[in-house]
Amino acid sequence: MQQAPTTGLRPVDEADLRARVAVLSLEQKVTLLTGADIWHVPGCPEIGLASMLLSDGPNGVRGLRFNEERDPALLLPNLAALAATWNPAVLHRVGEILADEARRKGVHVLLGPTINIQRVLNGGRNFENFSEDPLLTARLGSAYVEGVQSRGVAACPKHFVANDSETKRSSYDAEIDERTLREVYLAPFEATVAAGAATVMSAYNAVRGQTMTENAPLNNEVLKGEWGFDGVILSDWGAAGSTEGPALGGLDLVMPGPVGPWGAALVTAVNEGRVTEETIDDKVLRILRLASRVGALDAPVPVSTEAVTPPPAELRPELRDLTAQSFVLLKNDGVLPLSEDRLRRIALIGPAAVAPAHQGGGSASLHAAILSRPDQALRAALPPATELVVHRGTRSRVNLEPLAVESTVDPVTGLHGSHLEYLNDDGKVLLAEHRHSYSLSWIGFPGTPPLPPGTTALRLRTVLKAPRRGRHTFSLTGTGALQLSLDGEVVLEAESASRGGVDDMLRRPADHRVGIDLDGNAVAVEILLNVEVEQSEVEFAELTLGHDPSPLTDDQDFAEAVRVAEEADAVVLMLGTSDEVESETFDRPTLSLPGRQDELAAAVTAANPNTVIVVNASSPVLMPWADDARAVLWTFFGGQEYGAAVAQVLLGDAEPAGRLTMTFPRAAEDAPVPDAVPAGGRLPYAEGLLVGYRGYDASGADPLYPFGHGLGYTCWDFVSATSAEDARTALIRGEDAYVTVRIRNSGARRGRQVVQVYADRVVGDRGAPPRQLVGFAAVELDAGTQADVQVRITPRALSRYTTGGWELTDVPRLLHIGSSSRDLPITVTC
Repeated sequence: MQQAPTTGLRPVDEADLRARVAVLSLEQKVTLLTGADIWHVPGCPEIGLASMLLSDGPNGVRGLRFNEERDPALLLPNLAALAATWNPAVLHRVGEILADEARRKGVHVLLGPTINIQRVLNGGRNFENFSEDPLLTARLGSAYVEGVQSRGVAACPKHFVANDSETKRSSYDAEIDERTLREVYLAPFEATVAAGAATVMSAYNAVRGQTMTENAPLNNEVLKGEWGFDGVILSDWGAAGSTEGPALGGLDLVMPGPVGPWGAALVTAVNEGRVTEETIDDKVLRILRLASRVGALDAPVPVSTEAVTPPPAELRPELRDLTAQSFVLLKNDGVLPLSEDRLRRIALIGPAAVAPAHQGGGSASLHAAILSRPDQALRAALPPATELVVHRGTRSRVNLEPLAVESTVDPVTGLHGSHLEYLNDDGKVLLAEHRHSYSLSWIGFPGTPPLPPGTTALRLRTVLKAPRRGRHTFSLTGTGALQLSLDGEVVLEAESASRGGVDDMLRRPADHRVGIDLDGNAVAVEILLNVEVEQSEVEFAELTLGHDPSPLTDDQDFAEAVRVAEEADAVVLMLGTSDEVESETFDRPTLSLPGRQDELAAAVTAANPNTVIVVNASSPVLMPWADDARAVLWTFFGGQEYGAAVAQVLLGDAEPAGRLTMTFPRAAEDAPVPDAVPAGGRLPYAEGLLVGYRGYDASGADPLYPFGHGLGYTCWDFVSATSAEDARTALIRGEDAYVTVRIRNSGARRGRQVVQVYADRVVGDRGAPPRQLVGFAAVELDAGTQADVQVRITPRALSRYTTGGWELTDVPRLLHIGSSSRDLPITVTC
């Protein structure tokens, strides 16, 4: 792929923009402040304004279509994984890759990064957030923004602010004291604004009694006023619910459209003097400023809505390396990397081995052109003399996996996939198309229907080629009445429960199943869905055909996996969660792995002590089996190259160089914030500053794996550290200071370490954490070498927020230096 030029956002001519605003009527101005449809900002040819296209992120660029397999995207590891690199340069590069994808798809604004804090362990969207620590989040999020915008695409940090959990996110009121709000939750947004973010997305929730789309103190006084943000504040989709409140509260753009709370109602509010026209002018000016920056002003042609070219295949090796860098080796007694010479029979067991989770659920989900699986990648990487035995062992998902496209043929085109027809009441075919997925969804908003007008039913036909002889299980989900036929015989009829709303749209109901004995010959499959488009603030329809070809019962599956483990020289057991468990719109009900996975871990480690457990999850899970495994490798949701990266790391071709960005507890009750369930609409942030590792330190709880922990494949010695003689003076002058840390790679291979610096709290500072991260830097060294690493400490990192603003005391601080929040062998004074 030819790299896009590094142009950055374009310059702005303020006088010219104001002149363009001046020629517009009030009605024209107001029209520009609500989306033209689901993803577009309206254009205005009279002033040279082209329509701008917005798209989800943040770990890929979807484009116009929601999870559309005919318009695939690069799928990167989720942000929690990328954050585990502790490397701003990596996040800058990720931003560049995503910006190039955005430009390939004609996207002007990428809706990311997500920079909310991983406040609670069970937060459904933790996979999409960077960290439990505000400084780490701020630095990585800023690098991401700078990378995206270096390619001329606008970034959109979200969700401003305190959308740190999903339970009742549209209605809870976050009660946060000023210091905590400033030091923990606003800090990443302040940093990304300082990095030049061109847009910011407001959250669904309220803070201190005001919803964020109407929160004038935070939007107008802090974001636009104190921080000098001159970009666009846009609503999360469907978040703006009234006319005057958002208009006066700082919101600039209501998404989606064209239906919304502004339009004619906002024109009336201005004419009646309840909202000034100057307020409207400022919002329009911000829209034009954004358009100027991304090249949508005086653009010769609007963005095309046609299908785009496939994502660039040449980026796959780089994405694979990024994925491997993010993996965190939590435990290793020497079994990893696996020795191909000594192992003749390896058992690869577990649901994540054959059906891994490549991404979390919700608006961050994408359709990738390719998904690398661990079983396939490891089999390809091992030498022919090494036998690999693969067994699922147990299911981790509630619903069946979609039918494998490669096992089917479209009866019309002869290609892999299916033939889909859109029917009206008379059974007439309104539209027919070839599809290459068995998990289909359509989304629209009022004014932009998701299906061809007049559609009342969908008919999908395919041929399942030479299935395994014996018992198969099929499943259906969809919006409406469903019917499944095999070779012309109806075998399943069901009706899905009605749903509605944005949050419900992103949740899939339990599937309907039927077991069928097949004789091994090709089977004609037909599905009829009498579609009921769910309507509220969204309109959506969906259809999924699931399939499980295994003839084994759950108990048989489990027992066979244990037998396979007993007969192997070594076992790689892959467990995990999925987008059913970690997703937007809901928080996890438990920290335990779903299904019988913990039971499987206990049985397999008992059957074969030479077991490596690989966890394919993004938010911490309880690990009752950790002491019994010889190694534990944490791999997040690794994106499209996940399987290849797992194979590389297990065999030692790449180092698992990641470090935890969230603390892993021994027991759920050890967490500083056990859950985030609002009561009476209120969600108190009662822990104050003691979120994440800070809370564990304050309570004395012993985590299973601390914040910052990660072993890699070599050993390290922290030799010494010094702070510059004038470091304190520099900080008080408002300048950065540096701590120099000498570190040695005392192992047998090249590796990477993250040097972490934590500051003690000021004596007498009630409510402050015992220690907090104030700086970090990564280093790569060959075996047997050492280097001096400089760690930057900013005045803000050592400051606290008081009623008078930010305050840096002139009292010397103790700085603790090491490889995690609990492994800090060196102390210096600054």
